[in-house]
Amino acid sequence: MNRLKLIVMMEIALMTGLAVVLDFLTLFRMPYGGSVTLAMLPILIMAYRRGVGAGVITGLLFGLANLMFGPYIVHWIQALLEYPVAFAAAGLAGVFRFSRNASVKKKIVYLSSGIFLAVILRFAAHFTAGVIWFGEFAPEGTPVALYSFLYNLSYLGPTFILLLVIMFLFARTGKQLFHPAA
Repeated sequence: MNRLKLIVMMEIALMTGLAVVLDFLTLFRMPYGGSVTLAMLPILIMAYRRGVGAGVITGLLFGLANLMFGPYIVHWIQALLEYPVAFAAAGLAGVFRFSRNASVKKKIVYLSSGIFLAVILRFAAHFTAGVIWFGEFAPEGTPVALYSFLYNLSYLGPTFILLLVIMFLFARTGKQLFHPAA
């Protein structure tokens, strides 16, 4: 195995572990699942640092690890959709990688686009699960799709803003974070 592959594998393992730890530092928890955490941050960093493949693998591994710590499961397809699939999809933010010498404006556009893609794909997974499996939680007279939309937006919206702010700060100060030497 060559040195670079080993380094990338170690980074994936470390970022997966960091995502698990950050998931325990919950800023806000919803009553029926979902919370505002920084768990997606290491997945996004890997996606921008090493590309889509590393980002998707990091998200997939975090989603599987997340299944071990108090999952809310009603059906095996729902479990796959809301854990490994939702977080693996977040790794697709790597399609918006930028070069080392990209302008600040270009970095902001690429980061915003990638984070938006990651959050919207995760939202789609949770929204779908909400419509199919959690409709009984909708208040009387509220359409299930509207309930699922608003419920998932209530924690993924703040998560999106938090990730944007932190990633913008990283882009301004941590050049090595997005563009490794090796």
